[in-house]
This record gives sequence, C-alpha cells and structure tokens, in this order.
Amino acid sequence: MLHRSALVACLLIFFSFIFATSNSIAAPDTVHTLNPSESKKKVLTLGQATILGVVEGLTEYLPVSSTGHLLLAERILDIGGNQSASAEQKARTKEATDAYTICIQIGAIIAVLGLYFRRVKQMLRGLFGKDAEGRHLLINVIAGFVPAAIIGLLFNKLIKSYLFGTWPVIVAWFVGGVAILVVNRWNQRKGGRIAHSGGSIIDLSWQMALVIGVIQCIAMWPGVSRSLVTIVGGLLVGLSLSAAVEFSFLLGLITLSAATGYDALKHGQVMLQTFDVLSLAVGVIFAFISAILSVKWMVGYLNRHGLAIFGYYRVALALVAGTLLMTGIL
Repeated sequence: MLHRSALVACLLIFFSFIFATSNSIAAPDTVHTLNPSESKKKVLTLGQATILGVVEGLTEYLPVSSTGHLLLAERILDIGGNQSASAEQKARTKEATDAYTICIQIGAIIAVLGLYFRRVKQMLRGLFGKDAEGRHLLINVIAGFVPAAIIGLLFNKLIKSYLFGTWPVIVAWFVGGVAILVVNRWNQRKGGRIAHSGGSIIDLSWQMALVIGVIQCIAMWPGVSRSLVTIVGGLLVGLSLSAAVEFSFLLGLITLSAATGYDALKHGQVMLQTFDVLSLAVGVIFAFISAILSVKWMVGYLNRHGLAIFGYYRVALALVAGTLLMTGIL
C-alpha cells in the first residue's frame, strides 16, 4: 500500500504542471517589443520562476530527474516562445533557459548543505587533518566526482545539443521507471534484504566511490536522475539504502555545485541579459524551500517503503507526457 506522504509529494509535482499549463494558456503572447528591459520581464515572469523553483526543489534529490521535469515545465510554460522574436533571440533564450535549469540547483544545494552540515563540517575537519573519518569521506566524495567532471567537460556541448529535448527525457523516464520496478521486485524476492542490509557510509572505499561516480555519469542524460543512479550504484557496491542515500546527497553537493558554477561562468551573462534578476532569485529561493521539504520526506520514506512508488510515477509521467506530445497538446 502506498504511503500517504508519497502520494502527496507526487501530487505536488503534478499540480505544479497543471498550474503551469493553466498559467501559460491564460497568459497570451503579448511580447512585441525589442526593448531589452521589457523583453526580460516577459521571457520569465515571477510566476514562472516560482513554478520552476518548486519543481527543481521537489525533484532534485528524488529519483525522478529534476532536469527532465524542468525541461518539461519549460515546454508547458512556453518560456521564450514569443513568435515575433528573431531566430537569434530565440537561440539566446534557449541558451539562457538551459543554463538556468542547471543554475537553479543552487537553491537545492544550499538546502542539503544545511541539512547535512554536520557531515560537511566533518569533511572540512578531515581536509585539515583533524578528523580521520571525515578525511576518508572527503576522499570518497572526490573519487565519486572525478568521472562526472571528466565526462562533463568533454561532452557537455554534445549532451546539451542532442539530449536536452522532450523525447529523450520521456524515454529516460520510462526506462528508469521500469528499472526501479525490476530492482524492487528483485529486492522483494530476496526478502527485502538488499535495501536494509549492507555497509555504512564509512565502510565505503575510494574504489567503491569511483564505481558510483562512473554510474553517476549516466545521469547526464536528462530524465535519468542523478539521485536514482547514485543510490542504485551505492546498493550495487554494498551499501545499505540509508547509506547510499546519504552518499548520494553528499556527492550531489560537489557534483551539482561544479555544474552550477560551470554554467554560471559560461552562460551567466546571457542569463542576466535575458531574464530579470528578481525572477532568477525567486526561482532559487523556492528551490531552496521545496528542497528542504523534499529531502526530509525522502530520507524517512525510503527507509520504510523503498523506491517502488518512484518507478510507477516515472512510467506514468512518461506515458502521459508522450501522449500529450504525440497529440500536439504539448
């Protein structure tokens, strides 16, 4: 039987999209000016920024793919869909929007930084040789980050060119959902031992962390979910579910921070020229608030109920989004 809080979380995400759809339909396309200040106000409204922030915060650390949800939200909200804009303006808006879907993560990063401050402080003490356990954990987090750093730098442009689209996201949602359900069935046949047995986060070696890091690279395909693959990766190398979740969050701090910093440096000027600063800030603030709620719920829920609901959610969302796309509604 599905837990009530799990249904609430999924419904919150769905209602965000419903609100986004009604908002985009109700707001006619009124942008007919080339004035930069007016254009910025119209490209991303405060309401749209709020929706993107809530979607980002709720989904960043859930195994459902925040990037995939943000790309779909952009499509529903029709951000930058002004038909009177030139091809060059549309291209700049697309570049700025894609960068914003990465940079908005800063709100979720700050949320987890606060929730896991004790571990972060322990790693900082380890960096200065004052905590052996903290140094061990810091080495593991760095080892887990290295593969993503290499692959990201080498293939970032190709990934954004070919995978930042609605259909690639839908395929990833569906395949990932099926994979979750298969793993869940396997765990049930093992009597639930896979999720509840295993080592603690301190039992993780740098070699095991490196394996998780390699698996994390799969999540560069939007829709796959970084949280999903790193949690599953942790289970595969022998961690308990709670330890795998904790390491996934800690690894996300450095991985997401690096991705955010990279895109902010590379595309920050375009974002500031395209979007209003207040709208950008509002998105980050709502991402922070909703991420705190999401992470607190997720930690407790996974320890009691496992990943199955996220598998059903991903499959259902993929089918609904695919149907809407094929029928021309999206």
